[in-house]
Amino acid sequence: MKKEQGSGSPHPVSVLVVDDEPVCVKSLTRILRGEGYGVLSATQGATALEIIQRERPGIILTDLLIDSVSGLDLLKAVKVLSPGTEVVVLTGHASVDSAIQATKEGAFHYLQKPIRPDEVRNIVRRAAEKLQLTLRIRELEAATGNELLSIIGNSQKMVDIKKLIRRIRESDSNVLITGESGTGKELVARAIHDTSGRRKEKMVAFNCASFTEELIANELFGHEKDAYTGASQSRPGLIESADRGTIFLDEVGDMPHAMQVKLLRVIQEREVLRVGGTQAIPVDIRIISATNKDLKKLSQGGYFRQDLYFRLNVIPIHMPTLNERRDDIPLLCSYFLKRCAERAGKSLTGFSDEAMGKLSNYGYPGNIRELENIVEHAVSMAEGGSIETANLPKDMTEYDLFTFHQPEARFKSLGEMEKEYIRWVLERVRHNKTEAARILNIDRVSLYRKLKRYEFENE
Repeated sequence: MKKEQGSGSPHPVSVLVVDDEPVCVKSLTRILRGEGYGVLSATQGATALEIIQRERPGIILTDLLIDSVSGLDLLKAVKVLSPGTEVVVLTGHASVDSAIQATKEGAFHYLQKPIRPDEVRNIVRRAAEKLQLTLRIRELEAATGNELLSIIGNSQKMVDIKKLIRRIRESDSNVLITGESGTGKELVARAIHDTSGRRKEKMVAFNCASFTEELIANELFGHEKDAYTGASQSRPGLIESADRGTIFLDEVGDMPHAMQVKLLRVIQEREVLRVGGTQAIPVDIRIISATNKDLKKLSQGGYFRQDLYFRLNVIPIHMPTLNERRDDIPLLCSYFLKRCAERAGKSLTGFSDEAMGKLSNYGYPGNIRELENIVEHAVSMAEGGSIETANLPKDMTEYDLFTFHQPEARFKSLGEMEKEYIRWVLERVRHNKTEAARILNIDRVSLYRKLKRYEFENE
């Protein structure tokens, strides 16, 4: 591994180039050095992972085909080890499928070999601008005392969550964030860290569902030299590297039982024992965990250690689904539109009324993550100055989804739900009672009885 600095004024963002072709590494290094970037390089996936763990580069340019660790494997690992890093995937074997897969996994961009110097400069510059903008936003938030600008939403549930985050800013207590996938649990974890007394140290994120038990032990606890075949040198784990900071354990409900025991020891003893080690290492960490599972039920059923559950669940935060905070949909749409349009280099002013109506009434089984993907798709398809209904995904516009909204104070009765659904069907078929009866799978006489029972007016 080499680190080279450009001859011009140093750029604050470092770049890691990963390719098993030395000629390609040399060419990319020369281009990036000319732009003033500090350049790290690796010709093997395993070496690249070690560099990422140690150096946390701002940008990574990686070939899709390296060795036993593919570019996509590396991309997935980066999102666990260094979520803030932007990854540009390079390949001489370009295909639509691999491009889609790379972007799904979170790649910033996708480039086909042979690489054009101007294209590399432009893409890396845009990635660096995004990184520096994120840094400036955090600095501005800290300077103004408004550290929660990154949490988009003015619904009551989100206002309450922001208030809670501010209340616990001086606390070191562990936090358990629950909620469905795609509701923004990691974003809240980042906000908790960034407003805490540990904000000057780093927050290390780890997805407990992404690795086997052996890899989890190695990544979280590190290892000593010769602890296993191939361990040529000692390496600290993520818990140790998060000393004086925060470690975020995503999908903690999927952590293997043996790892739960080891994590409990870390919490109780405030020390970590590396794989193959005999000397415990003191650590000062705050643990923020997240899960889409019911840990209380899992612990009661013996699937998750109850003592660990109590240790993690000191301060609980439950993230609402997007359906539970529908008032935030227009605000989130505007936020994602601005971000996606800037990234795509398009000038888009907003959404048509019809498009916004579709977005506001959609069911969002994938929550905020799905909304972001829908807006990104719409931005890619847009040709005019605004997002139109035709720009939205077909599987979203072809179905008019109906969602029941539960009042805050009480549950609706079955009769109320039936009345609401019948009214909705009638409106969709323009009060054609024959068609409504067919959809409801009842005869016309039964439909008329229900209309009379529920006292529909003008039906």
